[in-house]
Order: sequence, then C-alpha cells, then structure tokens
Amino acid sequence: MTGIEELLLSRIRDVADYPEPGVMFKDITPLLADPAAFTALTDALAEIAANTGATKVVGLEARGFILGAPVAVRAGLGFIPVRKAGKLPGATLGQTYDLEYGSAEIEVHAEDLSAEDRILIIDDVLATGGTAEASIQLIRRAGAEVAGLAVLMELGFLGGRARLEPNLTGAPLEALLTV
Repeated sequence: MTGIEELLLSRIRDVADYPEPGVMFKDITPLLADPAAFTALTDALAEIAANTGATKVVGLEARGFILGAPVAVRAGLGFIPVRKAGKLPGATLGQTYDLEYGSAEIEVHAEDLSAEDRILIIDDVLATGGTAEASIQLIRRAGAEVAGLAVLMELGFLGGRARLEPNLTGAPLEALLTV
C-alpha cells in the first residue's frame, strides 16, 4: 500500500447499517475535513486528469461535485456538473438509467460540452456503475469524448468495473482505493 492510499484510507470512516441494515457506508467527510488528505486526493485526481489529456472535468452529483471542482481548478480545466433531473435551469440533455427498484435520470447542459472536449468523469465511489454508465452515454450524446473515469474508491465486490470497461472503449478507469 502506498503512502497516499494509507492516508486516504485512514480518513474514511465506516458507518454500519447506513442507509439501511446490512450496509457498511464509507463516509468520506473526515477525509474532506483534513486539509492534507483532501489536498493529496485533489492532487492525485488532477494528475489523472493531466495523464488522460482531459479538457474538462464532469462531477457526478453530489460528492462528485465536491471532488471534481477542486480537481478542475488544480488542473486548469473547466468543471461541468451532471445533476439529477430537474436541478439544472434551461435546456438540458438527459439520460435515464435503471436502478435496483425503478429508474433515475441525470442531466447536463449540453452547450457546456463540444466535440473538441475530452471529459474526465469524477465521482467518490464506483459501486454497481449505473450512474457512471449513464454519464458516459450522456457525455457522448452531447458530442464530447470520454477521456476516462476516476473515483476515490471502488467497491470491487459490486462489479461496477466489469460493467463500465466495455462502455469506456479503452479510456482508463482509475480508482485510488479498492475495497
């Protein structure tokens, strides 16, 4: 384990039975509260942005906003929020995706993306990959290229990577931690 992995893991708190019994929630708020850990995380994700040749960062609601915005600033890139349906003003482009029980929709301002853009998608956790998969489809429908996907933590036992890799068509999927 590297020094950054140890630092990040030491600042992630396990919360048993949240949001429902049997779930072990990974709480990143202690990491965000620690300036050294948050800076190390931002630097690591900004390095991924540089390595992918990204021109903009997309952050997935809501913790992807917290992580993605400082990464965009650090890397000198624009930041674009991908939000739950109905949260963005004006014209949006939406993408529906299936959940365990039902469906959900995410949206983006399509005018913020162009064919010249290479997008690094950032989120806190990769679980089953549903939201990330929908964001990949949404970015491509808006005409931009997906440069990669970066997450703080991958919950490997949920199979999100296997679901996403075919959709990424060779773009990297980087997880700083796998639990």
